[in-house]
Formats: sequence, C-alpha cells, structure tokens
Amino acid sequence: MSHGFDAATAAPEARGAEEPRLPGLLGAFDRGMRLLNRVILAAGGLCLVAACLVLTHSVVVRYLLKEPTEWQDEMAVFLIIGATFLSAAGVQAKRGHVAIEALTGLLPPAANRVRLLLADTISLAFCLFFAWKSWSLDHEAWVDGQVSQSTWGPPLWIPYTLMSVGMSLLCLQFVLQIAEALAYGPRAAGWAQPKIGLGADINRDMHGAAAVAPRGPDPLGQTVSAKVER
Repeated sequence: MSHGFDAATAAPEARGAEEPRLPGLLGAFDRGMRLLNRVILAAGGLCLVAACLVLTHSVVVRYLLKEPTEWQDEMAVFLIIGATFLSAAGVQAKRGHVAIEALTGLLPPAANRVRLLLADTISLAFCLFFAWKSWSLDHEAWVDGQVSQSTWGPPLWIPYTLMSVGMSLLCLQFVLQIAEALAYGPRAAGWAQPKIGLGADINRDMHGAAAVAPRGPDPLGQTVSAKVER
C-alpha cells in the first residue's frame, strides 16, 4: 500500500520525466484545474488550522471556564469536511491518494499502463455516483430546510454542498487525467510527476544506507534510484 507514490520514484533527488505542456483546449483546462487546486489546497490548510483553533476554544471554554459550547464542534466538523472533500482533486492531481501497489513490480510496463487507466476509470465511476448522491442530499436539505439536531442548528445544506462540490471537482480531475492519458500518453496524466506522501521521508532517512535504499521500476517502466550521499 502507498499514498499514491512508488518508493523508488519518491526520492527528492530522483526526478521523474519533465511534465509535458499540453496544447489546445485540454491544456487550458489542465492549467485551470492546477490553479484552482492550488487555491483550494491553500484554503484547505487554513481550514484545518481554523478547526484546531475552534476545538481549542471549545476545550478552554468547556473545561476551564465551565461554560457550555454550542457551535464549536459542528463548526470544526464543517471545516474539516470542506478541507477534506474540496482538496481531493488537488491530491489526485499529484497522485497522493492511498493506493495498493502490490502489482506494480509484478506487471510489465504496458500492463501497468492499462491497470492505471482502468483504476482511474473505476474511480471515476464511483466518484460520479458519490457526487450524484451528494447533490441529491444537498437539494433535499435545501428544499426541506433541514438543520442539524444540535442546539446550534446550522443548515445541513452547508456540509452537503461542500461534499458535492468536492466530489464534482474530483470527477473533473479524473476526466482530465483519463483524457490526457488517452490523448498524450500516461506521462501526461500525472504518472511521471514527482509524488507526494511518506515515501519522500523514507528515502531521505535511508540515504546513509546504500544497501537498503529503495530501488525498482516505476509504473511506466523507467527505473529511478535514490541517490546516496557520500
């Protein structure tokens, strides 16, 4: 299992293939999604910080000042929901979601290309269903005026809208990457770009151990080794 990276390709010094510049309408869509993802990822980080501050305020008010809390817990949940779902597309753009890589080293490069494309297609189908159900719940909550059962009672269309928009953006990201893979090859779909996740830290810690430094084929069949500092 990995967080969307291969240990052999996650080393900071080991650079993947240069990211291609896509032409035409597909390239414009790609650049627009990249810009939107950067903005959302930055906002998501701020939301997580805000959630920490809200929960800290809740603890101080409840246990030190002995005052009841009404809005803090649900506000923190809303912030975390927004950060999680809205940033899903940005994480997918870097192939940062959790993935099972047990077959990567067993299959030839051509089979891995098909496997990755098939995985994207199945993921898109699931996310489309998730987005459809989220928009259905959002519409129902808006029409019926549904609110939370807490004493604060915020409208439930807020978290449902965050979920719906986030899953819709994730679907668009999958569509973009599948279209890029079909039109320009797998390297244009993020598979050759530097990965994010735990692998970079693992490789950094193993620079002094050449005998056990990660080495192996990436999904595209191009072996990249972690460099060892001497």
